[in-house]
Amino acid sequence: MNTQPNTGIPTLYEWAGGMEKFEAWTDLFYQRVHQDSELEPVFRGMSPEHTRHVAHFIAEVFRGPSTYSTEEGSHYEMIHHHLGKNLTEQQRQRWIGLILDTADIVGLPDDPEFRSALVGYLEWGSRLAVINSRENIVSEQVDAPMPTWGWGETGGPYIP
Repeated sequence: MNTQPNTGIPTLYEWAGGMEKFEAWTDLFYQRVHQDSELEPVFRGMSPEHTRHVAHFIAEVFRGPSTYSTEEGSHYEMIHHHLGKNLTEQQRQRWIGLILDTADIVGLPDDPEFRSALVGYLEWGSRLAVINSRENIVSEQVDAPMPTWGWGETGGPYIP
């Protein structure tokens, strides 16, 4: 399901290349995470499905199919996965650097508009993950909508 009105402008999901590109990106990223001395301890023991869930989550945020929220979880549940992890700013920055480097390797678009949106979302989401990792309960409502991200709408993510 595409959550953006048909304006003739592709969604970030479409511009990126669709689900196959998102899955290739997260598959390679998490292979690299397991070889990274700083990030490997954070992700040690994650389920084999984790890489697909993250691909589906980001794809949905970028206005792709609602696979994550209809079959795998919710925004509330994604937040819940970060509770008590006590992520550091150094780990967040390493995560950002590695995921952006991996975006280059798998050939995500490198045009400035797309990369601005991509970096904006990754910064926003990773900073929230650090904040949530210091909590013990999710303060967001269970039925909170999935965030969506577009081509630079003012006010950050568009949440319908």
